[in-house]
Amino acid sequence: MTPARFTECLLHIRWTPINLASALQCDLALVEAWESGEDEVPAELGAWLEILAKAHEAVEVPSTYRGWQHRPKL
Repeated sequence: MTPARFTECLLHIRWTPINLASALQCDLALVEAWESGEDEVPAELGAWLEILAKAHEAVEVPSTYRGWQHRPKL
């Protein structure tokens, strides 16, 4: 997985590098090394990110709730 595709997958998933580091319970510096291309993205991780990204690409975010605000029930 290229660094560009890695970043693109995170964008589709709507995760920041911090979110990924939290999900993987790893050091943020490791995620940043994958993002910059300093370290190669492990194949298993790349495959997992591809699956998540493709799922998010295929299913749009519901627009029904745009602009809604929480209103307490009376």
